[in-house]
Amino acid sequence: MKQHPLKTASLGIQHVLAMYAGAVIVPLIIGGALHFSASQLAYLVSLDILTSGIATLLQVWQNHYFGIGLPIVLGCTFTAVGPIIAIGGQYGLSAVYGSILVSGIIVMLIAKFFGKIIRFFPPVVTGSVVTIIGLTLIPVAMNDVAGGQGSKDFGSVSNIALAFGTLLFIIILYRFSKGFVRAISILLGLMAGTIAASFMGKVNFSAVGEASWFHFVKPLYFSAPSFEIAPIITMTLVAIVSLVESTGVYFALSDITGRKLTADDLVKGYRAEGLASVIGALFNSFPYTTYSQNVGLVQFSGVKEKRVIFTVAGILIFLGFVPKIAALTTVIPTSVLGGAMVAMFGMVVSSGIKMLSKVDFSSQENLLIIACSIVMGLGVTTVPNLFDHLPESVKILTNSGIVSGSLTAIFLNIVLNMLKPMKQKDVVKVQSTAEKNPGQTLA
Repeated sequence: MKQHPLKTASLGIQHVLAMYAGAVIVPLIIGGALHFSASQLAYLVSLDILTSGIATLLQVWQNHYFGIGLPIVLGCTFTAVGPIIAIGGQYGLSAVYGSILVSGIIVMLIAKFFGKIIRFFPPVVTGSVVTIIGLTLIPVAMNDVAGGQGSKDFGSVSNIALAFGTLLFIIILYRFSKGFVRAISILLGLMAGTIAASFMGKVNFSAVGEASWFHFVKPLYFSAPSFEIAPIITMTLVAIVSLVESTGVYFALSDITGRKLTADDLVKGYRAEGLASVIGALFNSFPYTTYSQNVGLVQFSGVKEKRVIFTVAGILIFLGFVPKIAALTTVIPTSVLGGAMVAMFGMVVSSGIKMLSKVDFSSQENLLIIACSIVMGLGVTTVPNLFDHLPESVKILTNSGIVSGSLTAIFLNIVLNMLKPMKQKDVVKVQSTAEKNPGQTLA
């Protein structure tokens, strides 16, 4: 059934608004944490919006090699925020883009075999990994609530009031609104907080005035990629967790649209995400994954046509070439952003706990996996010099809380759940056989 172009455009704008807060808050958080200037931050936001459009186009455009062809919108995975900040702080921007590039290539290479690899990432592992990532983000949020590390008014009453006022506004809006307004409650909260901050003299619009109306995007604008083992391992783990989450989104949309997915469809979906991450690295942007809020919008609106998502991709690509619009987002004060971060980073932890809710908690093995992996992840994060005396080759795996916690979860799951001990009845059977055939050697 053909839709009027204006209706298609309005539905596309609705999808853009639903994902816009998530799309712009990621570069704002990462750029702020890595001390980008106002002009660099505006450019980073433009890049992220542009590459979100390209990533969406790659996924919805179904062809022989990539694209699942479902009404999916892609944006930067929020799971990557903590790892990117950690890598950028320790190894520099070049290592961030190198790790994103390699992890994207790895995803493309393993796409065909991911169904076999996924058994190493059951909910007890993915839930632990996402929970660790969320918990390691808490210091970032709290520093921004206070006004940003190193700021002259760090911890001032005005910053605290703005942060928790923004958070309270988001919570009230979420509680008493429905549908679309609830979906963009974070964006509306940021707007309300910024308006309040402007009356307090805390908003500077100079970046908007200086930004041009149009610019060309330059690949490798911030840095050429460099390649470090620990960052690559970190981002590959993030990418695999994202693929697990995306698989759930694929099947949710399959159910909504009534289209049965084949194994080949899933492979092309995974490849599209890997290719999007490679493009993100080359444009000095981020890794990309499916946005579940847009799945909810498809279900809520009942509109399942791909042409709407093609429109979304077009709008995002257009906005990516208009830095003045991106610059508007950079005027948000750090404390206002911090208030929104409390909700968003808390949701990352909640997502991890939700994944863990699928775990059998009556199993002592699962409890031990969760306990050890989270303690390792937080332990290395809070005591970063814990393994300073280990060889450099080992410190590659122990310097990052996310890597050490994730690898702990994977290893313990293999040892405790996948390598099951021999059952008692089998032990008795083997002993009985040995008694009957004492000369036989058991392999």
